[in-house]
Amino acid sequence: MSSVTFDPPRDRAGKRSPVRRNPPARKGRGPQPWVGPTSLLVAGTGLVLIVVSAIGAETRSELSIPGGVAVFIGSITGLVGTYLALLMVLLVSRIPVVEKVLGQDGLVRWHRRLAPWPLSLIGLHAVFITIGYTEAAKTGLWHELGTLLNKYPDMLAATAGLALMAMAGITSIRAIRSRLRRETWWVIHLYLYLAIALSFAHVLALGPSFVGHPLARALWVLAWLATAGLVLGFRFGLPLVRSLRHQLVVKEVRVEAPGVVSVVCAGRRLDRLAISGGQFFEWRFMTRHLWWQAHPYSVSALPRPPHLRLTVKTVGDGSAAITRLAPGTRVMIEGPYGAFTRHAQRRRTAVLIAGGIGLTALRALLEDLPPKSAPEVVVRVSRSEDFVFRSEITELTRRLRGHVHEVTGGRTQVPLDATALQGMVPDIVKRDVFVCGPESFVHEIVATVRRLGVDPRSIHYEVFGF
Repeated sequence: MSSVTFDPPRDRAGKRSPVRRNPPARKGRGPQPWVGPTSLLVAGTGLVLIVVSAIGAETRSELSIPGGVAVFIGSITGLVGTYLALLMVLLVSRIPVVEKVLGQDGLVRWHRRLAPWPLSLIGLHAVFITIGYTEAAKTGLWHELGTLLNKYPDMLAATAGLALMAMAGITSIRAIRSRLRRETWWVIHLYLYLAIALSFAHVLALGPSFVGHPLARALWVLAWLATAGLVLGFRFGLPLVRSLRHQLVVKEVRVEAPGVVSVVCAGRRLDRLAISGGQFFEWRFMTRHLWWQAHPYSVSALPRPPHLRLTVKTVGDGSAAITRLAPGTRVMIEGPYGAFTRHAQRRRTAVLIAGGIGLTALRALLEDLPPKSAPEVVVRVSRSEDFVFRSEITELTRRLRGHVHEVTGGRTQVPLDATALQGMVPDIVKRDVFVCGPESFVHEIVATVRRLGVDPRSIHYEVFGF
């Protein structure tokens, strides 16, 4: 299909810079159906092997001595908890084939669901091991705790690791997380990698499953090295290679609406950048105050070499600093990420619903939809001037033989409820539904369309925010 391209950058005199008629970016590939079942099989097999190795390392005589049962329980909970912690890290290591299946939202949701288990199990491990050693030594609890920390190899480092994991877990509680700056929360969670690394030597030195069991020790080391390799490769190596290949720089920062700006970048070989409409990158702007942290922002249009556009709502320190970016600033990228794409579509027609800055992903997704998708586009904004890319979205929707419905006003004054949605899209239950925007908005719309009878498998959403 033909597409609507974004305006090229302008020079200092306000004139548009010429745009080379290079081919558009390479289309992103969809998820592979075998990835999900295979990943579950591998993870489940690893968990079974961990439990079997822990049970096989114990003898009846070891269980019968004072403290033997407590030490056994402590060993199993420690091994399973550590294994789940490795899985938790892998979930956010952004392995491309896995990320395409679940998307970042899905990976983060599974990460959050899994997170309480390793922390709880490793905490129980510490408690039962201490109790077991206390019973065996026939000393007081506090005396034995001091002995464990001061005389057992790598125990102090492991305790520090547990404290760091607890800190990351506590700051992930919704009531606490909502009060933290994104930058602060992000730094705290980096310590999770350090926490797991600190426990590595302790597990091998004292774990009954590994002492005198070289094969089990080798398999455990392999699991740790594989996890570290995947994290380093996909979180650091691949982004570095991609950034060096495309060499993006800022060409222009353009105001789109109150509190919303677009950053137009220019780079090399963008026709080789495989991306689907609706995806985002982690952007790292190489300035004094922004280089140390990447921020997730959607691409608000498919690349038109040599240009690539992202659009940002200025809600935090990082996004506010983006408004002051100077032309020529180098940019590093990680991605693209997200399963909020045309590949998720199961039916011929679709409904696209966006609130606030979710319009950026919706605009790019529109550009990538099949010609006969006849999208019904529902836009929720507080004020009419907040409707960014109005002309682009309207034109793209018209070319796809769809319609745009603008809902303006506060949520309480002008509700976007089941009655309103069904009035705008009478056949909504026969369509795929794509929803993007702030977390509360997305969850509200998803719950509403489910009540209307839309098949959950046909509901696809992307949450914008921290």
